[in-house]
Amino acid sequence: MKILLVEDDKLLNHHLTSLLTESDNQVYSTDRARVALHYAADYPIDVAIIDLGLPDLSGVQLISELRARRIPFPIIVLTARGNWQDKVEGLEAGADDYMVKPFQKDELLARLNALVRRSAGFISPRVKVGNYELDLSRKVLTIGSEAVVLTSFEYQILEYLMRNALQVVSKQQLLDQLYGDGEGDPNVVEVMVSRLRKKLDPEGTILPISTIRRQGYIFNISCS
Repeated sequence: MKILLVEDDKLLNHHLTSLLTESDNQVYSTDRARVALHYAADYPIDVAIIDLGLPDLSGVQLISELRARRIPFPIIVLTARGNWQDKVEGLEAGADDYMVKPFQKDELLARLNALVRRSAGFISPRVKVGNYELDLSRKVLTIGSEAVVLTSFEYQILEYLMRNALQVVSKQQLLDQLYGDGEGDPNVVEVMVSRLRKKLDPEGTILPISTIRRQGYIFNISCS
């Protein structure tokens, strides 16, 4: 994997760079958000690890800028903060997952591998309903003729919901899609679904995804 690491703690940056390199990855490492933007634009990054506390731009600002530039590679937020609101801000900015320091290095490697696997593409060609169309081979959502940028986790959730249209899908099922083993925070699913609703229906008139209390979510439109 080609990994972008953005961490301003010099000791942790060094340890993570060594760990990831020893695991046969190529690491583009920096402690500055603006350098990270350069790497993201000019190098074929597979996945990024971004600390929230950076000296020039915040990690949230960096993630927002990456997504504004339509750079879709998966992002893991790395933070020492225990407050759920800090994690939510990172996810809402466009991150796909988060880890709180201190963390197990094996878990970080597993999360990175899972994100890259699940952003690698699909075999089936298209899922279409009304103005919504998923190109499964290119991982692209179009609404009408306009392409909509989705992160890896957003895409995984939307594809699963659309493939199971008019059926209730539980949070556990979606966690299984994201992490493979069902581990992970259900709050991540809630944030991803909230982001999808805004992208699919910015004016709040179609309501394609509904929440079924204590059961999960349902995509309300039959797909073909």
